[in-house]
Amino acid sequence: MLQPKKPIAKAPTVWRSIQAIVLVSWLNVLLIFIPISWAVNFALPDQHTLIFVFAFLAIIPLAKLLAFATDELSLRVGQTLAGLLNATLVSGSVELIVSIIALAKCQLTIVQSSLVGSILSDILLVLGMCFFAGGLRFSEQGFGQSAVQLNSSLLTISVIAVLLPGAFHMALQGQPQYDELSTDYNILKTSHGVRELLLVIFYASYLVFQLLSHKALYDDDNEDVQQTKGYTGENPFQLLRTRKNIKDGETASSPSSAQDGEASTTLSRPADADPDVEPGIHSTSVEAEAPEQPLMSLAVCLLLLVVVTVLVAVTAEFLVDSIDGLTSSGSINKEFVGLILLPIVSNAAEHATAVTVSVKDKLTLSLSVTVGASIQIALFVIPFIVTLGWIMDKPLTLLFDPLESIVLFLSVLTVNYIVQDGKSNWLEGMILMCLYMILIVTFWFYPGESLVDVTEDCPTYWMLFSLGTQGIFPSC
Repeated sequence: MLQPKKPIAKAPTVWRSIQAIVLVSWLNVLLIFIPISWAVNFALPDQHTLIFVFAFLAIIPLAKLLAFATDELSLRVGQTLAGLLNATLVSGSVELIVSIIALAKCQLTIVQSSLVGSILSDILLVLGMCFFAGGLRFSEQGFGQSAVQLNSSLLTISVIAVLLPGAFHMALQGQPQYDELSTDYNILKTSHGVRELLLVIFYASYLVFQLLSHKALYDDDNEDVQQTKGYTGENPFQLLRTRKNIKDGETASSPSSAQDGEASTTLSRPADADPDVEPGIHSTSVEAEAPEQPLMSLAVCLLLLVVVTVLVAVTAEFLVDSIDGLTSSGSINKEFVGLILLPIVSNAAEHATAVTVSVKDKLTLSLSVTVGASIQIALFVIPFIVTLGWIMDKPLTLLFDPLESIVLFLSVLTVNYIVQDGKSNWLEGMILMCLYMILIVTFWFYPGESLVDVTEDCPTYWMLFSLGTQGIFPSC
């Protein structure tokens, strides 16, 4: 696990490492909002909207730098450990930090909404953008059908686990023996049991399957990946293409001259160019014999991980603190903030990478980023947050908002139907994006239903909850 798959070239100097950090992405220009958000938080503590906006923008480049540092660290370990690092640190790391801070402040509505929103953002908005962007260049794009179907099944199981506590609560309402406190206690115990199954069994099995026993299923060159096809005749979206690929040395032959409508392209790039991903994300298509050139030294990489994590934690705390003031006017509700806004800031850098590689016909990689991140949230982050809430004496359960639970189930069902044929086109991407737009409109006007509204006085509620169940569970 500690032996790198490819030989590692000499690490760059500290100065070169700093240059790589600065130039890794254009999103770094947003780093200016870190000191701005901090200054506004201390100088103008009542300006909650400004604090939220500036902190919102500041977390976006931090998420990108966190992914960059993790990718650099994964170069120096074995393939299995590298996959584990990317699975645990890149996918869901920012959501985990924000959720922990919100949980500590007993913002349970924000915790639950942000986790559901992260899944919806990945499987609807980002996946839809990947299908749509790739469909502007190719008539059909193929991907690993078996791996995607398996991931969809795991996602469906996790969604069912979220739906069951709501069904449990609904089934007991209206019965003579129904008691709110005892029902809440039973739902809490049910959530703890389901949490252990999701975290210990399903998530551990998923990691073993993906990283050890069946890792070939997740490769772009797997025989299960269907052939990508170009447009027959003139591409109707030809005018929408940029000239970037031509400037980079790419020449594409007319798809009409290819047999069976398949696109035949000839790429001529420098030997050290990375054709698949943006700077900072290393390609897996390089020859195995060629040494991998790291962009940062190990010391700088570890220091970047620590510094970025601290900056994310502090900025996220300011962000969470401003939510109450932002939503107090009634013009925007907490469900919309958690379900729509927070997932966008948490996944912005990850989304950009997924869309970029889909245009370059690396749709399997895009799906591993989007659907894999959703599984990470569903099978790891949600059970872990419920466990942490139990440790911190916070009444967090899997009893999510009813509308959020139904929307999540229907969204996963829609994605299952779309990916079952193993190929995509731009219309399927449009369908997913339009569904996400419908959700945005719906939750903008949704007043919210706080089944457990304990934001203002979480310790008091938890004490009463414990007393109502004969003190079986400790109070805050």
